[in-house]
Amino acid sequence: MTTAVHYSIRPCPAEPHCFEITLKVDKPARDGQVFSLPAWIPGSYLIREFSRHIVSIQASSAGKSVGLRKLDKHSWQADPVSGSLTLVYQVYAYDLSVRGAYLDDSRGFFNASSVFLSVAGYENDACEVEIRPAKGKAHADWKVATALPAVKVKKSGFGLYRAGNYDELLDHPVELGDFHTVSFKACGVPHQFVVSGRFRGDLKRLARDTKKICEYQIRLFGTPAPFERYVFMLYVGKDIYGGLEHRASTALVANRDDLPAVDQTEISDGYLKLLGLISHEYFHSWNVKRIKPAAFSPYDLRSEGYTRLLWAFEGITSYYDDLTLLRCGLIDSKRYLGLLAQTISGVQRGAGRLKQTLEESSFDAWIKYYRQDENSPNSIVSYYTKGALAALALDLTLRQRSKGAVTLDDIMRALWAKWLADGKGLAEQEWEEIAQQVAGFSLQDFFDQALRSTTDLPLPQLLLSQGVDMGWDYADHAGDAGGIGLPAAQRKPKASLGVKTQADPAGLRLTHVYDGGAAQEAGLAGGDVLLAVDGLKAADLDKMLSRYRVGERITMHVFRRDELLVREVSLQAQPQTTCRLQLQNKTGPWPMA
Repeated sequence: MTTAVHYSIRPCPAEPHCFEITLKVDKPARDGQVFSLPAWIPGSYLIREFSRHIVSIQASSAGKSVGLRKLDKHSWQADPVSGSLTLVYQVYAYDLSVRGAYLDDSRGFFNASSVFLSVAGYENDACEVEIRPAKGKAHADWKVATALPAVKVKKSGFGLYRAGNYDELLDHPVELGDFHTVSFKACGVPHQFVVSGRFRGDLKRLARDTKKICEYQIRLFGTPAPFERYVFMLYVGKDIYGGLEHRASTALVANRDDLPAVDQTEISDGYLKLLGLISHEYFHSWNVKRIKPAAFSPYDLRSEGYTRLLWAFEGITSYYDDLTLLRCGLIDSKRYLGLLAQTISGVQRGAGRLKQTLEESSFDAWIKYYRQDENSPNSIVSYYTKGALAALALDLTLRQRSKGAVTLDDIMRALWAKWLADGKGLAEQEWEEIAQQVAGFSLQDFFDQALRSTTDLPLPQLLLSQGVDMGWDYADHAGDAGGIGLPAAQRKPKASLGVKTQADPAGLRLTHVYDGGAAQEAGLAGGDVLLAVDGLKAADLDKMLSRYRVGERITMHVFRRDELLVREVSLQAQPQTTCRLQLQNKTGPWPMA
């Protein structure tokens, strides 16, 4: 089959952090071919303006230069030509996240949305991509990893690939470098783990544990899996974390110490966090990459795609990521409930849950969730974390009202069956309609409360119906996010400022000042740098405040920008926002496992 659009990409020899792309169009538009680069990438709901990274761009035809006029921030139009048209351009690539492109002398990575211009009028046509190695011997050991269908490639992976259309091209990131690999099969489907960055870890253990995750989720929705092969691309470094889903692969970044050590038998907190990330992105293979809102069918990557359903796609996925670890046997009920308690605590501690509904959070992701500042905990609620709790509440409600006959699993399988039947996105009210059809009874009251009000979810009662007691406690220390074990009776609260801090060369920076807290009432704000408390240098705030009682006044010296402020603060009692969960049957598993 012939293709009219041909891409070629390689590390630019003259620029250490640039890819050079050649784009050839066999039959350009008669009135001048238009090209454009996406403004955002699916799965990350923020206008990112990828075109700002194009360093230079030229057009030619039959060896002669062709005029190229910029139409807007991400589009160009070439002058009319009679033959084929070729663009050559360079893209700056130094974004270490999973959303863009990165290149240095040790590793390369790119999402097509960052590097490949679309060709107007050819978006639905097949295209070819040649991935070329860097010139010289410095990168002679580099290889290619991608789920993009190969046409003719070398053992190293360099060579020719093909995508059925531009949308498919965008959904296959590429990893370049001398990476480590480990492979396994899940329900008969080949899976590959590609790990880059400096590390020491047990990749065979990683593969065994990931296989359990994959097989559980494939069987949850039903075989066969929606892909013929799958690639995990993991870059490990320091103080990084994140993932982005694709139709047959995922890009992940994590701390190198989160990998399991050789001969390590337990699951550390760091490794558990990594497994949760893997589970989350893999679940997206069904929930958002295929089952998706109508607003994303198809994606319009030139501007925002508004939907009130992100809670269902990110929140429900966030519910199933840790639940998968429980159900496939990687963790027990006690460990799972500890994670759940932390999620509940995180939502409870933000006053934003009282101001923004889940539907509003979903709709405003473009301007609020992905643009957080020091006031965000006071003004927004996360469709990830509260969405996960709404999914839990829905699952518990279904089990309670149906006497165990219907669960959220049944709704997810029904949504999957619908997608297999028609491949269409869900209208804004369609998710709720299908859920109620599967349940066989009305869930209107639940959805009105969970999605369209700021009323707290009735989790204590719902959890109790499944044999789990829930209580609110005072945090033992700044890092206490909740966990297992009910609060001790008659426990007294500690003195609190109502702030979150991070280390600063001058003292402690107030990253967040919470609504109604002592610091806010004293006029302090996020970004202020706390220098001293009652004349002593601010260091360990927990330790310093432990010497004070609720109601005592302290003197705080802070910098706001370059101005020194002195504030008298009346210490308040810390709020009871730390969740503790306890299985009533302490020796048995949670029934929902």
